[in-house]
Amino acid sequence: MTDPVPDSWKPALDPVLAAPEARALGGWLREEEAAGKVVYPPRGSRLKALDLTPLDAVKVVILGQDPYHGPGQAMGLSFSVPQGVKLPPSLRNIYKELAADLDAAPPRDGDLTPWARQGVLLLNNTLTVEQGQAGSHAGRGWDAITDACVAAVAARDVPSVFILWGSHAQAKAKRVAGLQAARSGAGPHLVIESPHPSPLSAHRGFFGSKPFSRANEFLEKHGRGPVDWAAR
Repeated sequence: MTDPVPDSWKPALDPVLAAPEARALGGWLREEEAAGKVVYPPRGSRLKALDLTPLDAVKVVILGQDPYHGPGQAMGLSFSVPQGVKLPPSLRNIYKELAADLDAAPPRDGDLTPWARQGVLLLNNTLTVEQGQAGSHAGRGWDAITDACVAAVAARDVPSVFILWGSHAQAKAKRVAGLQAARSGAGPHLVIESPHPSPLSAHRGFFGSKPFSRANEFLEKHGRGPVDWAAR
């Protein structure tokens, strides 16, 4: 690992980070950078999702695949881009569904930090990527680390919402026992599944799935308070 783990996540992650695979991941990342390869997001923001959303504050988990691989896009939060960066197609579709679902104006830019600060864990499965090479860091050891994050949320008795867009997020859920149970209706959590918001699949069931209102209805029912999805 090249970034320090936030305190609230250490009990869940320390056993995984002590494993040889995690140490190998950190060494491999340092070697890649030493060889001149550009890795996104930059050091200091690779665990931003965990920094902004402590474990005990998580209300909603939105799973992504891996970071954006274009210059200036990746910021350590799934689907999010910094202010001033053009909206990627998937995020544009997320905002379209948000507007239709809640009849509210979507955020003006692609920075989803306001979501994260309200308890929305915006977690990618793989937390780094080589510039211009989508999926290039998959299978290098991030899966075990992010699986442990999801498992830690699912293991709590506090009702939470897991939003799984697309087959990749749904496949990850199958690896986490607590989330498998939630998908079948057992336990305290709500799982919302739909196709991915990418242009290739958004019209196959993502549009009209109403994930934002469904998440808020569940949270309010269980006394946790809604997320202001239109927050700026």
